[in-house]
Parts: sequence; structure tokens; C-alpha cells
Amino acid sequence: MTDADNRVILNVGGIRHETYKATLKKIPATRLSRLTEALANYDPVLNEYFFDRHPGVFAQILNYYRTGKLHYPTDVCGPLFEEELEFWGLDSNQVEPCCWMTYTTHRDTQETLTILDRLDLDTDKPSEEDIFKKFSLEESYQSGDLTCWQKVKPRIWALFDEPYSSMGAKIISVVSVFFIVVSIFSFCLKTHPDMRVPVIQNITMSLYGNDSSIWTLEKTGTEPHEAFFYIECICNAWFTFEIIIRFIVTFSRREFIKAPVNVIDFVATLSFYLDFLLTRLKKENEILEFLSIIRILRLFKLTRHSPGLKILIHTFKASARELSLLIFFLVLGIVIFAALIFYAERIQYNKDNDFTSIPDGLWWAIVTMTTVGYGDMAPKTYVGMFVGSLCALTGVLTIALPVPVIVSNFAMFYSHTQARSKLPKKRRRVLPVEAIRPKQGPQGGNRNQVGGAQNRRMNAIKHNHPGALENKLNRIDGQTTNTTMTSVGFTANTNTSPSGHGGVLPIVKHNSDAANADVKIGTPQNTPTAQHKPIERNSSPTAGAPNAFVSVNT
Repeated sequence: MTDADNRVILNVGGIRHETYKATLKKIPATRLSRLTEALANYDPVLNEYFFDRHPGVFAQILNYYRTGKLHYPTDVCGPLFEEELEFWGLDSNQVEPCCWMTYTTHRDTQETLTILDRLDLDTDKPSEEDIFKKFSLEESYQSGDLTCWQKVKPRIWALFDEPYSSMGAKIISVVSVFFIVVSIFSFCLKTHPDMRVPVIQNITMSLYGNDSSIWTLEKTGTEPHEAFFYIECICNAWFTFEIIIRFIVTFSRREFIKAPVNVIDFVATLSFYLDFLLTRLKKENEILEFLSIIRILRLFKLTRHSPGLKILIHTFKASARELSLLIFFLVLGIVIFAALIFYAERIQYNKDNDFTSIPDGLWWAIVTMTTVGYGDMAPKTYVGMFVGSLCALTGVLTIALPVPVIVSNFAMFYSHTQARSKLPKKRRRVLPVEAIRPKQGPQGGNRNQVGGAQNRRMNAIKHNHPGALENKLNRIDGQTTNTTMTSVGFTANTNTSPSGHGGVLPIVKHNSDAANADVKIGTPQNTPTAQHKPIERNSSPTAGAPNAFVSVNT
């Protein structure tokens, strides 16, 4: 077997690659290791296998067979590279370490896009079909089989939960934000001394040794102005109406109850009614008044109207590992430096020692490591000053290390959000293309199309590979002499030309179905005037035979 017989030609996306068959056997159980001439994509004329795949990725894949090292091309998107590896039957985990970080970047990007999809950050107006799709009513919507409640429910939901769905939804969104802001301002301002009214109590006292009595006014405390009560009544009436409507028309009540913002809204509204009830019953409770601080958390309701707040919250969620490391190192440093400063201040005589215990040193260490420095506690000895300097430097380094990671996560979320907002919402669908089969004529095939295809391939050999045609003919000459080739029930005999020049005619076989098999008898080289007998069809053709029989006699 010659060196040429050990080679194989692979045409991938129009780019021809040539390698040894033994090279493709290096990685077993892959597509390239199982190449045979019986495959449909093998072209016996050009003696090559055609694959309609990405040629740039295949160059790296073929290099993997040659060298055993799989590198990632930087000009190809990660998912495309994974699809190509899956097609060729290769494992993506075999990517070299030098390319692994670049290759896995797309996975982080896909996770980020998945999170952004869950956040629902689209500010474009959703179509009615998209709204009905959330309620699993898209089929009924398209067919028009909707009840009155099924028509109204999604539209009411869009008014309260989709601020960009319509002008009415925008108005309700503005009203909701207005009541949130007014409620927060009212909750804060009613604690100001100038906004509170003194509580005056009339006290009657009897004089000692005398039947007469006197009365006096005594200030027993303060309470918010009465106007704040009416403001909170109006705001909480809106919040009650809003949460009831949203609960009724939601597409998933389980998801509605599990949402943290809805839980905060419900608890804050409930605390107002409990506070109002206990106040009227004159059974005020300090604990319940303290729990009313949850009303300030209504600010998180603004996340439904602000994509930036959603991104910020999920940035902290995505940076949970870095934040936990930050807290761990801070706690570790606080405990160590609190103990050091306690014993450092006791080494020398110090009558103004502020560190009477290690718990007191914990407060100083927290203030120093976070670079706040209130100054209420400070070391007085030289050893204590040295420990304080180390504590401050350690705090700066500890806090500075994870902060860039958190900032980069926010920048990544925000940049992807901006990119998604600029993408077109509707894209052209790419339909799968089936393999085109030649049309069958009355005699079992369209010979003009088949012959045209054979001529084009022969012309390609002539123009692009001048020596390939002669080698092909010589090889066919050697294979067909005194042999019998299969065909679909017809035989072709070749004779010498009238001028006495004999030769074996090249047989070009079309690689198609058995019913569409056809042959073309070409003129041998150096015998341009050769004449041949016409092809005779047998009386009993073998229909459906897998191969064609052509008997060539020399």
C-alpha cells in the first residue's frame, strides 16, 4: 500500500484537509475514526468526505488528532465550539489548561443571562400574547376561546405588575411609588420633636390638713400629630387594595406568597392595623411599635419599578462567597487585635487605660479595621500604638481585596442588561434544511441533473487538480480491467475505436440511490474519435438493488 492510499481528504465547509488514516484512529469512538466509503457524504470522484461544519473549529480539532492537545480558538463563541465538539464526538473537558479560562467564560455569561431572564428587566411593552402566555392561555387566546374572566384577569395583572404594558399601568405604577414615598416620609417625620404633640394630663391634688384641693397640668409624654394618622390610613388603604388585587389576579399564588417583597408588604400592612387596634384599645405595646419599623422596608417594593435596584440586589447575591470571606477575615482580625490591644495596654503603666476587657477591645477593633475611628477609645502606650497601626493596615487590606470582585459583578450584570435591552425582540427563525434529493424522472431518475453534477465535479478536478484526473483514470483503468462492477440491471461494453486505438473508458458512477443510478461513458485520453456501443438495458432489471453492475470488457 502506497503513501497516497493511507491518506484521507476531508472537505469541511469548503476547506480541504488532508491527513493520514492512522491519525484519525488515534482517538477511537469518534466520528472521524469511523470513516468508511459507504457513508453518504463520501464522494468517490473527488475521493473526499464532505462535512458542512465550521472550518475554523475543525482546524483545531484535526490538530487535536495530530498532537493530542485541544486548543480553543479565540475567534469562535463558546457554545458554537461545544456544538462542534459534540458533533465530532469529542469531550470538551479535554481543552488545554492554557485555554480553559477563556473557553469557560461563556458559561459564566450564560449563567448571568439566565439570572437576568429571571429578573424580568425588560422595559419594553409586552404584547398581549406574552401576557396571556404567563397564564398558560396562549392557545386559547389564539383560538379565541376565552371566558370573560380569562380575558380580564391577565389585563388586570398587567396593570399592577407590568408597569410598561400600557399607559394605565404606568399611572398605577406612579401612584404606587407616590404612596410608598409618602408612607416612608410620614414614618420618619412623626418621630421628629417638632412634629409631635405633648400629652397633657390633668392632675388633682388635695392639700395636707385641708379639705381643699388643687389641680395642675403635667406633660406625660408626646405623640405624633393627628395628621400623620390620617396620612397613614390613606397610604395603607392603597397598599391593602393593591395587595388584595395582585393576589387575586396573580398567575401563581404560590410564587406570589414566596416573593420576599410581597411578604414585606403584607407584614408592614398588618403591623399598621395591629398598631391601630391596640391604640384604640389603649393597650400599646413597645414590642409591636418596634416591629413597625418593618414599614421602612417597603422601599424594596421600588425594585419592581427599578431595574437598577434589582441588579444591585442580585449583585450581592452573586457575590455572597466574597462577602462571606470578607466577614470571616474581619471577624478573625477583630478577635485577634482585641486580645492584642488588651494585653498591650497592660504592659506599661497607663492610668488612662480605656481597654478594661477584651469585649471593649472588640468595639475598638471593629472601628479601627473599618477605618471609621470614632476616637472614643485609643491606645496610649507605644506597644498599643503599634498594635493599632497593624490593625488599621490589616483592615484596609481585608476590605479592599473582595470589593473589586463585587464591583466587577455589578458591572457585568449592568453591561449585560444594557446589551439585552438593545437586542431586537423578534429574530428571523432559521429552519432546518433537509438534504436535497435529485428528482426522479419517468425512467427512475433525472439524468440531466445527475450528469450535470458529474460534469461539474470532473471540471473541478481538471481546473483545480490538473494531475488528479489522470491519476483517477489510471486507477479506474486498473480496477476495471477484467472485473465486473455492480449496476442496476444494465451493461456497458467498450470497444476499440475505428482507428484501432483501444482503451478502457472511464466510468463515472453517480453516488445516489439505486433507483437513480446512472453512468456516463467518457472518452479516453488520446482517443478523441473513439466510438462506443450504446448502453443496453437488461430485460430484467434488479429494482431496488443496493449497487449497480457495469460489465466492462477490454
